[in-house]
Amino acid sequence: MRNRRNLGIGQLGRRLALAFVAVALAAIGVLALISAATTNQEINKLVTRQERNLAGAVAVATGAAHDPVGWARDGLMPVFDLVAMDHASVQVRDMRGKVVRSSTGFAGMPPAHQLIEPVRAGGHRVGTVTVRFGGNGLGGAAGAFEAKRWRARLIAAGIAALLALVVSLAVARAITGPLELLLEAVRARGSGMRSVRIRRVRGSGVVRELLESFNQSTDSLDQQERLRRNLVADVAHELRTPVAVLQASHEAMLDGVTDPTRQNLESLREEVLRLARIVEDLQRLAAAESAALQLTLAPHDLAAIAAEAADRLRGAYGAAEVGFVQRLTEVHIACDADRMREVISNLLTNALKFTHRRGRVRLETGAREDGLATLRITDTGIGILAHELPHVTERFFRGLHAPEMAGGSGIGLTIVAELVHAHGGELDIASEPGRGTQVTLTLPAVDAAETRRLALLRSAAQSL
Repeated sequence: MRNRRNLGIGQLGRRLALAFVAVALAAIGVLALISAATTNQEINKLVTRQERNLAGAVAVATGAAHDPVGWARDGLMPVFDLVAMDHASVQVRDMRGKVVRSSTGFAGMPPAHQLIEPVRAGGHRVGTVTVRFGGNGLGGAAGAFEAKRWRARLIAAGIAALLALVVSLAVARAITGPLELLLEAVRARGSGMRSVRIRRVRGSGVVRELLESFNQSTDSLDQQERLRRNLVADVAHELRTPVAVLQASHEAMLDGVTDPTRQNLESLREEVLRLARIVEDLQRLAAAESAALQLTLAPHDLAAIAAEAADRLRGAYGAAEVGFVQRLTEVHIACDADRMREVISNLLTNALKFTHRRGRVRLETGAREDGLATLRITDTGIGILAHELPHVTERFFRGLHAPEMAGGSGIGLTIVAELVHAHGGELDIASEPGRGTQVTLTLPAVDAAETRRLALLRSAAQSL
């Protein structure tokens, strides 16, 4: 199902953009709440202080307007003018609580917001003043200021949300665009479209690497699929000839066309052996691929294993008139002796197959300063073409000149590579056409103390 796009991005991009906007709005909201909580508190303190100061000033002015007889009618006008400047009202009472005079609008102002201060004249208390503050005074100005601040916050939140949306769309497109391409490619690949590739690899960092890895893994899977098809074709081709010969020969004998003579039966036996070799090669390949689960590791001298493998092939080298040189230095590794012997035998057999008469093969073992053991086989054979070298360990791969020099199924080096990797080693092949090939095995070495310890453990296990 194709990922539906809006605003140039898919579902993942939209979610990411909304997350950006939500984070921006949340940040502004938290900032606004913190600012409101701290600023309002300070403003309220300032308003309260100013109102108390005003009430105190009104009380002082009212006391100054008092004479021994009382308050003159016009004597309180400066007091009323003072409170009127701050949009407040005042009421003056004498000591008996009787209202002396109130400023205009006093009764209409809310009694909840008022301050009462004593009035003193000549060092004696002569009455009280009640100051009421309306909505147009200092408190009202503070409220209006706070309302403006909230409007400013809302406008800022809207602008921030818009900017966050624009930025998030660009970022989401840059981040999720490649991922959505990858998702579409994976879906197409899953539906059977094996030729799908991500043509425009874009993005940065891990995203770009992910897209490149998809293309690489797709190429690898396609290559494995081609190898599988080639494997089936090669096996069918290898089996077709001996099966056809066996079928024709048996039918000829059954029909009386040929007699079951010793010569004819030996010919049939050769075809049967040929089939058996093909099946054995396939079994060896399957065993090598699962070797990591079947290896029995123990300390062994690599030189001793190499010498044993070489001794088994010395007759074949002599018959082919190919010189053989050994330079073996003791070095211990943790390995499966049978599997390692199989590796060395395969390499020596390969070197013999592709080396002309009177050529030379050299076998060497030794230790490196970095704690690794090496086994090197060098021949003076036909070599490997440069474009064939990366493929020599692939299943059933046979070079251009391989049929001229030797037969075989083409899985020898595949088995070697699988077994070497199962031992935690590396296989390196260097070659130059016409001058020979050098195969180097690098394996982790174990020191003498570790060798003795592993040997003791193995002996103890065998005695149980």
